[in-house]
Amino acid sequence: MRADQAARTGMSRFTGHLGLVLLEYSTGRPVLRDDRCLWYLPEPLHYERGAEGSGDLVSVPAFDPTGWTDAQLSTIRTRGVTDLASIPRIARRLLPPDGPYVKAAIPHDDLYVTKGHGGRFTRREADDILLEAMEVLGVPAWKRTMVYRAVRLGGQAGWGT
Repeated sequence: MRADQAARTGMSRFTGHLGLVLLEYSTGRPVLRDDRCLWYLPEPLHYERGAEGSGDLVSVPAFDPTGWTDAQLSTIRTRGVTDLASIPRIARRLLPPDGPYVKAAIPHDDLYVTKGHGGRFTRREADDILLEAMEVLGVPAWKRTMVYRAVRLGGQAGWGT
């Protein structure tokens, strides 16, 4: 089943709630990337594609900051850490990074960090999963379209780094 078909039938779903914790240095200052706070998942987040129980999961593991040095945190790019939705500065009034698509952005970030979970998904499939998950979350069509087009246009740099 294609991503757009699964979303329209209402079968795909998140299997839990999103909880985020501010990632902080040992001094209590927030860890920033491009002037944006980083957040981490204390519990895994799972997005199931297709019918309930299909086993077609996009899973983002929890992150434990214990043992990470401040120097390591300053350059961190790992699973379970996010800057929410990576919206270009120029578009943030219309599409804030913490908009209704945030939960969909987390697995999308993870797919980019892992290059499609080690090749299981292509970049286009990762972007299609973002689009599908935004529909599952009830994000208005115009916002889904803008976010999707933006990642298709500018996401190559994130996939390639």
